[in-house]
Amino acid sequence: MRWIKTWWPALVWAAVISIFSTGAFTSENTSRVILPVLHWLLPHASHATLVFMHHVIRKCGHFTEYFILSLLILRGIRAGRNETHLAWALAAIALVAGFAALDEFHQRFVPGRTPAVHDVLIDTAGGAAAQVIAALFALWLHVRQRRAQEEGAGGDA
Repeated sequence: MRWIKTWWPALVWAAVISIFSTGAFTSENTSRVILPVLHWLLPHASHATLVFMHHVIRKCGHFTEYFILSLLILRGIRAGRNETHLAWALAAIALVAGFAALDEFHQRFVPGRTPAVHDVLIDTAGGAAAQVIAALFALWLHVRQRRAQEEGAGGDA
């Protein structure tokens, strides 16, 4: 039961990512929503610029989806423990890369979708970036805690 408690967010988010890999989220379908919004925001932009921006938004979506997944996987690996380990971060990145590759393979069989190695690289970069941010945050908390302890010890003297 504890396993489910720590891993359910990552599993739910992986399911959400899988939904984004369906035919409902092809570039053609998302352009029907995103391009009019971009045109409304930037009425003087050329069609080519709007199409390029749509492409960038979709790739940022890849990065963000897997950034979040990586943090949720780290949460599952940590299972409530306060310490951090490089092996945990590397395991999270490996799981993200594996899921990204599996997701792209799945897209091979979805009409309107095309698997792309560069998407796996973007996804993995998002996962790796999340681990760097998590490590920097853990380091910042550690430094902050140490300073608070030093200030507390210095005030007792």
